[in-house]
Amino acid sequence: MKGKSRLAALAVALTALFLSGCKIGNTDVAVNGGVGGRQVFQINDSSCGVKEARVYLINYQNIYGTAYTIDLWEHDFGDHSLEEYVKAVTLEELVRVYCMDLLAQSREMELTDEERAKIALAAEEYYASLTEEEIDCLDVSEADISEYYTRYAMAQKLYHSLTNEVNGEVSDDEARVMEIMQIFVSDGAKAAEVEAKLGDGDDFATVAGNYNELSAIQVTVSRDDLPDEVEEIAFAMDDNQVSAMIPVENGYYFIKCINKYDRDLTEENKATIVEKREKEAFDDVYNAFVSSLETNLNEEVWSELAPQTGEGIVTDSFFAVFEKYCSDI
Repeated sequence: MKGKSRLAALAVALTALFLSGCKIGNTDVAVNGGVGGRQVFQINDSSCGVKEARVYLINYQNIYGTAYTIDLWEHDFGDHSLEEYVKAVTLEELVRVYCMDLLAQSREMELTDEERAKIALAAEEYYASLTEEEIDCLDVSEADISEYYTRYAMAQKLYHSLTNEVNGEVSDDEARVMEIMQIFVSDGAKAAEVEAKLGDGDDFATVAGNYNELSAIQVTVSRDDLPDEVEEIAFAMDDNQVSAMIPVENGYYFIKCINKYDRDLTEENKATIVEKREKEAFDDVYNAFVSSLETNLNEEVWSELAPQTGEGIVTDSFFAVFEKYCSDI
């Protein structure tokens, strides 16, 4: 069952990515807009070659293809194949990195000698991990890997520079996660029935099982997960307390508080809130910058690139080796 649920999640991801298409910010990447030679795409005067795209593509194919100990390459995802998904992920990531590098250049950012030394170590280790068959397939040198890591490092350094002033303090109340039971009904008459049964002392879970129109009864929630009217009441409740009827725009809620403060989930949510703040700070600058960029995809060259799923091409550590040496850049 666990494998099936993960396959279902990947199928959802496939659909979402194909519906969104390849964008920078809110702008679609133009197709075949005069990109020449063996370049996959061009953004202003900066272009991505086939070899760099192949390194990303083959690493992603092996990262995704061996996930969950399931042979995902053999699985049917309906209208979208795993190959198409991996290619879409690859293109999205490469375009993002190139745009971030252009933004870093516009801000006159540079890597330090110490950072370049770390990149050199990462390139040496990753290149040494490749078999002769993989080197022939990727058609790269250690210097090529160092160049790709340099670009990736600059993108990471830009991100850190745009987010290092984000407030990392999150209060317990802002991050609080609570566990509740919920009943939602859209009909006023049914809401009155629920109100009467709960008022008579009927078991909340039993009533919920008979009336609740939501997909789940017992859930954990944080701020902004519930309608405003419901959140205000729910987050003021004590353990085992049951709310009165709460009217909302499209129906009626009833809430039972199971645990008003889940300490572990609250701590996890603090990290999520900080990440959200960082993303918002980054997106404000990034989206404004990329809206003026000229982007073109060489569809003919890109369509020729394909994952190599045969035996012997198993490299999947390009990103992991980078993180090993360069996570603090």
